Amino acid sequence: MPEAQEYLRSDGSCPFGDRFADLRDARAQARIDTTIRKLARGLKPDVKSVGEGVHEARIDYGPGYRVYFGNDGETLLVLLLCGDKRTQDQDITAAKALWVEYQARKVAPPPKRGQPRPPPRLRSDDEKA
Repeated sequence: MPEAQEYLRSDGSCPFGDRFADLRDARAQARIDTTIRKLARGLKPDVKSVGEGVHEARIDYGPGYRVYFGNDGETLLVLLLCGDKRTQDQDITAAKALWVEYQARKVAPPPKRGQPRPPPRLRSDDEKA
């Protein structure tokens, strides 16, 4: 089963976490959380590819919430962004850019000679506020 982790940018910001925290609707947060838990169990609740390795999980609630993610192998699900139908086009573009950023950081050369390359940071459950 894949593990769901939020992507942290090099500046420490978390696009998914920031958007999720800004939601004022507790039921929407619960539905998004349920969708993420289903994805982490290997289920695909209303998921479609939006291209370039990014997928969109659609949630039939309110304004049509969306969760954007990428699969890093079979064991890691990288949460990139969440949004709704009103901002779908911009969200897809942003999620694709975040996925490209994640992949580039993953294969970046080591920062200093002889030191191992640090992988892209992901927010663990312990770091979520």
